[in-house]
Amino acid sequence: MMGDPKETGAEASPSGAAARGGLSLLSQTDSEEPSAQGPALFLGGNEVKSRAVVKYSSAPPRTAFARLEEKTDLKLPPANWLRESAKLGPAGTTILGNSKKSKPFSSFGMAYDFIDSVGNDVDVVSDSENIKKLLKIPYSKSHVSMAVHRIGRTLLLDELDIQELFMRSSQTGDWTWLKEFYQRLIDQKWQRKKKSKEHWYQKAILSKFLYYSINGDGAAQPVPSPAEQQESSSSDQTHEAEGASWPAPFEMPSSVSEDPSASSQGREPLEPSCIVGHVASAPKEQNLTTLFNDGENSQGLKNDFVRNILWTFEDIHMLVGSNMPIFGGGRYPAVSLRLRDNNKPINVLTGIDYWLDNLICNVPELVMCFHVNGIVQKYEMIKTEEIPNLENSNFSTKVIKDIAQNILSFLKSNCTKEGHTYWLFKASGSDIVKLYDLTTLCEETEDKYQNPFTMPVAILLYKVACNMMMKKNQNKKHYGTIRTLLLNCVKLLDKSRHPQIIASANYMLSELFQLDEPKKEDSSDSPLNENSDESYSEEEEEMADSDENGSYSTSSDPADDNKAVAIIKSVGELSVPEKYKSIHQIRPSCAFPVCHDTEERCRLVLSYVLEGLKSVDSSIKKESDLPAADPSTPIPLKYEDESTRCGPEGLEKQMALFLDKMGSLQKGNCSGQSGMTPGSWQHKMKLQLILKSSKAYYILSDAAMSLQKYGRALRYIKLALQSHDTYCCLCTNMLSEVLLFLSQYLTLCGDIQLMLAQNANNRAAHLEEFNYQTKEDQEILHSLHRESSCQGFAWATDLSTDLESQLSVSCKCYEAANEILQFSDLKSQNPEHYVQVLKRMGNIRNEIGVFYMNQAAALQSERVVSKSVSAAEQQLWKKSFSCFEKGIHNFESIDDATNAALLLCNTGRLMRVCAQAHCGAEDEFKREFSPEEGLYYGKAVDYYLKALRSLGTRDMHPVVWDSVNWELSTTYFTMATLQQDYAPLSRKAQEQIEKEVSEAMMKSLKHCDVDSATARQPLCQYRAATIHHRLASMYHSCLRNQVGDEHLRKQHRVLADLHYSKAAKLFQLLRDAPCELLRVQLERVAFAEFQMSSQNSNVGKLKTLSGALDIMVKTEHAFQLIRKELVEECNQPKNDETTSAADSSPNLNQEEVIKLLSIFESRLSFLLLQSIKLMSSSKRKMSSNTEEDVVLQTNKQIYSQLLRATANRNSTLLERIEVVICLLEQLAGSSGSSGSAVP
Repeated sequence: MMGDPKETGAEASPSGAAARGGLSLLSQTDSEEPSAQGPALFLGGNEVKSRAVVKYSSAPPRTAFARLEEKTDLKLPPANWLRESAKLGPAGTTILGNSKKSKPFSSFGMAYDFIDSVGNDVDVVSDSENIKKLLKIPYSKSHVSMAVHRIGRTLLLDELDIQELFMRSSQTGDWTWLKEFYQRLIDQKWQRKKKSKEHWYQKAILSKFLYYSINGDGAAQPVPSPAEQQESSSSDQTHEAEGASWPAPFEMPSSVSEDPSASSQGREPLEPSCIVGHVASAPKEQNLTTLFNDGENSQGLKNDFVRNILWTFEDIHMLVGSNMPIFGGGRYPAVSLRLRDNNKPINVLTGIDYWLDNLICNVPELVMCFHVNGIVQKYEMIKTEEIPNLENSNFSTKVIKDIAQNILSFLKSNCTKEGHTYWLFKASGSDIVKLYDLTTLCEETEDKYQNPFTMPVAILLYKVACNMMMKKNQNKKHYGTIRTLLLNCVKLLDKSRHPQIIASANYMLSELFQLDEPKKEDSSDSPLNENSDESYSEEEEEMADSDENGSYSTSSDPADDNKAVAIIKSVGELSVPEKYKSIHQIRPSCAFPVCHDTEERCRLVLSYVLEGLKSVDSSIKKESDLPAADPSTPIPLKYEDESTRCGPEGLEKQMALFLDKMGSLQKGNCSGQSGMTPGSWQHKMKLQLILKSSKAYYILSDAAMSLQKYGRALRYIKLALQSHDTYCCLCTNMLSEVLLFLSQYLTLCGDIQLMLAQNANNRAAHLEEFNYQTKEDQEILHSLHRESSCQGFAWATDLSTDLESQLSVSCKCYEAANEILQFSDLKSQNPEHYVQVLKRMGNIRNEIGVFYMNQAAALQSERVVSKSVSAAEQQLWKKSFSCFEKGIHNFESIDDATNAALLLCNTGRLMRVCAQAHCGAEDEFKREFSPEEGLYYGKAVDYYLKALRSLGTRDMHPVVWDSVNWELSTTYFTMATLQQDYAPLSRKAQEQIEKEVSEAMMKSLKHCDVDSATARQPLCQYRAATIHHRLASMYHSCLRNQVGDEHLRKQHRVLADLHYSKAAKLFQLLRDAPCELLRVQLERVAFAEFQMSSQNSNVGKLKTLSGALDIMVKTEHAFQLIRKELVEECNQPKNDETTSAADSSPNLNQEEVIKLLSIFESRLSFLLLQSIKLMSSSKRKMSSNTEEDVVLQTNKQIYSQLLRATANRNSTLLERIEVVICLLEQLAGSSGSSGSAVP
């Protein structure tokens, strides 16, 4: 029903207010947000600020009250008396006391409905009657007895009816400890006080007055009353009925009532299995906190107030429940109606009562009906702000404000322990107010769970934590608060009686820790270290609390000194402004723990998971056929030697079984061994806990992997997969998210197995780490074993000592991860992970391919005598080729050209290994380059060219491009060299072979980059020089052996000269190839001698001789390099004889140097002699030439010195080389001056 928009004074309901199901909201005019609320009211002469916003109301629209005629007799019952009335709500019958007026948990009912306000925004949650009673303490002699609970910064106040409690104690014995304490310290002669007849008479006459005032027209449609109403026609009905409102300690229904009437105020009943399944991961499930609704209702935890009001009194924010009837009909849209005996003046207590009621409900006017002995006399209307100034009831609103602030400060300073029940007590007629900690007193008894407030407090702690977890924009700085709430909740509960709440709380505790969050650089900046004032310690010793005035000191009674937490020595102190300041510093322990590393964070998560699993397991009846597992006995982690493994074939079988199982998961054909009912809270909770444990173990494994602790990493990933295997056994509907986790776990497992294979030298240390187990891990495993054998992934997690097996297992892990991505649409939903899996598959297939290729090469090197390729070698080639082919396909499918090129390059290398295997099939002397070699080298070239095409250009990946180019050049060079050295003359003509060699050499040269300044440049220069040398030698040989075609001979002569020249230039660039340079130059000289032999004229011969001598002069560079190395070798033994052999230059082969030196000496001697002869003969014929004479004389001197040097057999190699260098220097001077040398 919608109310009149004008009636904004009391009943306006803000948008988004937590109205309960089935109840109408009134029109929205006031907003929950302070900025949108109406202006504050300044009431009374002292300007006290008050603002009230109705958060919820079940009252119908207000109608005017019926003004009764004078002389109306209120002692006579009206026709509608005690009938249900929407206008009065529960007020009519509550006044008579035959409803459950003093609900012990009324504040909890409100707190559950407005969970957002608890712990944060609101200071106090209570019934308006309790608020009034507290604020009247200095004015009243009546007793005060209230239970106080702290949740965060919020205090919950409830009436603690001592008489009712002790009546219950007499019947059930539940509260005997409190009764004994009360009688011992407070009232030794306690007895139940009965209310007078006058009391019940006044109650009845007020009830009749209200029924008269609503006219009894019944026009308004009845709204179901939230209280359990009973019709009664007698004013002295049994007031003992109130006793039923107290539940037995820790009543918690085991099952949910299916009776729709069990739901309060039209709420839809919700099943209690709405556990915190996805608290942090799925905040959409807003019904999370409804877990205990039916439990609340059965314990009287309903919110039975007609309206709930957010009342701000000065700076105090209170959530207040009120049942006061509000009417229309005055000068204002809302009035409250009161009945007064004309013979009794209004006193201060009554005035404060009326004033506070109107403030709380934001009612601007009070209508009083005066009567004498039940006969109506007159009506009087009073504005709310005028109430403090009425005759005989004059009071200061500022004093009331001071009382409120002092009481709140007193309670906040002393009620510091969350989850504890405090008792605020003032005896009747006493001025002393005492505060006791009932939880501490209760714990001193035999049964610490005797406190009936424990269960509602635990539920509220749980609900507040849930609510904070559900907020999407929740800042992490509140995680410390949430953790405190949950730890206190768990601490309050008996594990054997409340496994569900404990399991849920532990799961939420584990959810607080973000497992995959990056480590903070500076922990001091982390929001997790900031702690709001709601987080405090219950673990540290409480410090003595006192303010500067010492007003918290206890009384002189020694018994009270031990029991009371704090004492107000005189109620008069409450009226002193700021007498009690809330100076108690709440310490931020239970602040969110700072985890310094990933392992610490995961271990905390696993500790909570284990507690949750224990709670779930304890609630499941053990089946008789379940093995009795002893948690103290370690479960052996299965270790198999390669001798017991069933090899790759067995792996294939296990993989097939695994994939079948994954297929059945999609159909939901799974069940656990412990007999949990699918859908039960145990089933749902265990699933979530197991999934959390698997994630934690996965993160631990990943962390160990990054630390290179591969044995530990394998142990953790084994536990993660065992957890997941159990999850699969329990799960009835596999979520794609969980399948993705499994794919990630298997990917990591593959990585670990690969790293173990590559670090075989540390195998013993890895094995030791793998077999180690913590007690926590053992206990989690035992819980898992209740549901599953946990062997579903045994094939992936065994630590083998065989390299091939480890590589195969790694490959199977990646294949399984890839298969899982194919089951549903995971591949397209997680493209990054899919690409990573395929990259790893390509990589492991490359590793396996290289492994088989190396094995084949090893077999080949062992095959000394055999002339044919063995079947084992061929089998290894096939395996290697298959792996490379699959790997290439993997990389090509994700457009990874670089890695595809590397695998094509390795395939080319495999083809070269195959070619090399066929080269040893014949005798070395009869050996020819075989067709099989040519075939495989041709295939190798094809694969290298494919690799280059895959890369496209060098810019794509210069290092890989250069590597492939080098391998291709090497292949062409090897092929050409083998054809040149072992020419297949039985199959091909010499010319064809020479042509093929020349083409291959030139292709090799094309792919040999001598210009780029890379690490490989010297190698490329050496290769290019060698190619030019070989080509020059080949053309030189062709020229020697060729007869006939003069054009071809001339072409060969030019080519030979060109290549010798290029070879010499390239060798000169290298510092470590003096012998090669010397050999090239000697061959050039031999080539010149060959040309000279075919010349007839002396001038031509002389010219050729001069060119040859010029080449000889250029060999000086090579001899200088040789001398330098020889000098270094000679000096080395003087320093350390023992290292001379090891450190001598491996580039200098002295035997070869001696051989080349001898050839050089003989050729130089021959050239000088021929030069002397020719020049001498030409001198006779021609006229004198001074320059020629000089050259001739020089040549004679050099020739003479050379003959003497070669004749000396005792000269050392170094001395001989020094002589040669000296002679060459003389020769260089001679040829330079003569100008006759050929360039």
